[in-house]
Amino acid sequence: MPFARLATATTPTCHIGLGLAAVGRPGYINLGRDEDLGPNRSVETLRARTHELLDAAYFQGVRYFDVARSYGRSEEFLADWLKKNPQIDDVVVGSKWGYTYTADWTTDAEQHEVKDHGVRTYDRQRAETADLLGERLDLYQIHSVTPESPALTDKELHARLAEAAAQGTTIGFSTSGPSQADAIRAALAVTVDGEPLFRTVQSTYNALETSAAPALAEAHDAGLTVIVKEGMANGRLAGPHAPDALRAVAEETSLGCDAVALALVLRQPWAGVVLSGAATTAQLSSNLHAAVVDLDDEQLSRLAALVEEPQVYWERRGQLPWH
Repeated sequence: MPFARLATATTPTCHIGLGLAAVGRPGYINLGRDEDLGPNRSVETLRARTHELLDAAYFQGVRYFDVARSYGRSEEFLADWLKKNPQIDDVVVGSKWGYTYTADWTTDAEQHEVKDHGVRTYDRQRAETADLLGERLDLYQIHSVTPESPALTDKELHARLAEAAAQGTTIGFSTSGPSQADAIRAALAVTVDGEPLFRTVQSTYNALETSAAPALAEAHDAGLTVIVKEGMANGRLAGPHAPDALRAVAEETSLGCDAVALALVLRQPWAGVVLSGAATTAQLSSNLHAAVVDLDDEQLSRLAALVEEPQVYWERRGQLPWH
């Protein structure tokens, strides 16, 4: 498991990863992104911003980087950075397949990505990822598995993924939607030749959406590394948009709402890596303070009151505009 590399890291931030969804393409659903990126979102501008974030993240102890085929040019940007820094050999690189980016570097496309978990899409995207990341790819994840996903039952696909695993690539999956727990449990039951296929799971968990927690604990107990995404709820837990209770606790800790929100995730015993989706180096530095936030029982009780019903949370997420 490549995540064993993180076990030897000594920095308090080694279990915080950097996801490049917000900077690998000009359009995304995070709140406040217009202010974060500004009007110039050319390929070279976002490439430079991504490299700046990767430099800052690595310098501050981050050792997991997360991209996807559908995150615009995120794989390309990360690959360029790795080639510029051949001495860096202690990071873990994860990507995802299953969505095809279709926005053609615009922010107002009618459709930004198309989902397909079929074998043909896997074969095509695996080759595309290999062309960019080559042997630097450690983890390949099925993007946004839901209970009805054919990826859970397609034996031909499972055989392909098991072949990749035999060649040294760790195989995982991510989840989304109000039935994340069901998808996780279904994926845990997938085996090839009697052996579990998946070694990692990446799911949404944050102060507003906690429904996957029991299933993620089961995954952890089964030996999977748990990666948490959207710990900031696509910006809903950031300072300008944060609920009053989160603002109050942040003020008591003298740190940002983002640090408190991510600290809430980091303290879960099953959380192996918690992703920052920062779009600026200032946001990243603030996010990384999560590693030193200490929350007491009374503060945790107030934050627990923020939880929404999964259906409500995901309906609201689905209404967020692409900026």
